[in-house]
Amino acid sequence: MPASYLIIPFAVAVLDWIAVAKDWKRVEYLAKPLVMLFLLVWLWSVGGTHGWLAWFTLGIAFSLIGDVFLMLPAAFFVAGLAAFLVAQLNYVVGFNPTLPPLHLASLILVVPVALIAGRTERILARSLRASGQKGLLLPVRAYLVAISLMLLSALLTLIRPEWSAPAALLVSLGGISFFVSDSLLAWRRFVAPLPIGQVGVMVTYHLAQLCLVWGAAIQYSN
Repeated sequence: MPASYLIIPFAVAVLDWIAVAKDWKRVEYLAKPLVMLFLLVWLWSVGGTHGWLAWFTLGIAFSLIGDVFLMLPAAFFVAGLAAFLVAQLNYVVGFNPTLPPLHLASLILVVPVALIAGRTERILARSLRASGQKGLLLPVRAYLVAISLMLLSALLTLIRPEWSAPAALLVSLGGISFFVSDSLLAWRRFVAPLPIGQVGVMVTYHLAQLCLVWGAAIQYSN
């Protein structure tokens, strides 16, 4: 199935963004999981059950599970977080068939990711303590570690000689967009409202998943 078929999950994602903006709950509850389902079908069609691409198929599958949990009442939030944590770890494995390169360029990428992750952790920890949600500190920190490793692994493809430039650029954009999406979600849930609201969370989330899947398919489906 060619990359042009990715227009299908993208179109459903746009429908979901509109539904979120208009507060069309029934449409949102249908469109949100359908995006991941269509991505899963597309990955399957390009060999997503074989080799290193299989890790991205698992990542999308656990993202679908996480999406469903996060549409349920707040009591399911930790379950959704756990599903996305597993998704991020699958992406990390998929990005690292060999050990990451260790040189100056690697350090240049590691430092900003570590600084941003550390700053994010401090803000969220302070807000969770202030709101009496200390029980969420451990799962939130664990997830932050996982998505930071995913982001770093995606960015390191830019300096991996075996990665083509288009694939590395796509997954790097996907990793950045995923980190932004989850940061926006966490800020809205634990710190303060944001003008862009849930629409911003979903736009960056869906673009992240599309870029990750497309880039991984370019790299591994040949």
